[in-house]
Amino acid sequence: MKKKKRVLYISQEISPYVGESEIANLSRHLPYSIQKHQETRLFMPKYGNINERRNQLHEVIRLSGMNLVIDDYDNPLIIKVASIPSTKLQVYFIDNDDYFPKRTFFHSKKGEFLKFTEERMIFFCRAVLQTVVKLGWKPDLIHCHGWMTSLVPFYFKKLFVNEPIYKDAKIIYSCYKHKIPGVISKALAEKSVLEGISPNDVKNIKTPNHINLTKFAIDYSDAVITGEGVSASVKNYIKDSKKLHLFPDHSDEKYPLQYSEFYDQMLETE
Repeated sequence: MKKKKRVLYISQEISPYVGESEIANLSRHLPYSIQKHQETRLFMPKYGNINERRNQLHEVIRLSGMNLVIDDYDNPLIIKVASIPSTKLQVYFIDNDDYFPKRTFFHSKKGEFLKFTEERMIFFCRAVLQTVVKLGWKPDLIHCHGWMTSLVPFYFKKLFVNEPIYKDAKIIYSCYKHKIPGVISKALAEKSVLEGISPNDVKNIKTPNHINLTKFAIDYSDAVITGEGVSASVKNYIKDSKKLHLFPDHSDEKYPLQYSEFYDQMLETE
C-alpha cells in the first residue's frame, strides 16, 4: 500500500470558524476531500471573534508555553485545538491575547484595520513552524493559504529548513485575488529581522502590500498555486520564476484530485 503523504495546511481562514470566503471554504474542503490520500494537520490564527465554547476549542497544554520575541518583546504562545464538525479534521489555533483581542478579526471593534497586523503576521507564521517542531509531526509538504501566511515560506527557508522535523519537506504557496483589507505598517520588514535574517533579506517587503507579499512568498516557495482573479503581475512573476505551478479548475467537483496529483508530482521532483 502506498504510504500516505503528510500535508501541513497553514491558512489565515478556515470555515466554519470564520465567515465564508474562498480561502476559508477551500481550506476546509480541500483537506477533507482528499484525506484518504494523506495525513493532515491544519493551523490558523485564533481570532478574537471565534467563539471558543460554541466551537469547542480547548488549550493544548503540552504545546503552549513558548515565548516568541518580536521587536524586543516576549510574546506568550497559546495553542488551542478543535475538530471540524462532521469530519475527522483537527484544527490547531495560534493564540495570544494581545495579538488576537476579543471580538476582532482583521479589524478592531470600531472597524479600524488593526495597526499591529505586521506583528500578528510575524507571530503567527513563526509560531506555526515552531509549534510543529514541538508537536513532532514530520510533514512532506507545507501548503500556505492567504496573505497572513505569506511570511511562512521565508521563515521556513531561513530559520527552520535545517530542523530534522522538516528534512526534505517542500513548501507551496496558494495565491488568491483577495486583497489585504487595510494597510500593513512598513515596520514589517524591520521587525522580521532577527538572528539569521538580515535587512537585505527583507528589502522586497519594505512596502508590504498584497503584490509584494505575494511575490515574496513565491520567492521562497518550491511551488505555486493560483486561482481565478490573480493579478497579471503575479501571473507573470510566477511564469518568470519557472517554478512548478498549478492552476486548478475549482468548477470541477473533482478538483481536490488535481491538488493530490500535484502534491505527488512535487514529492517526485528533486
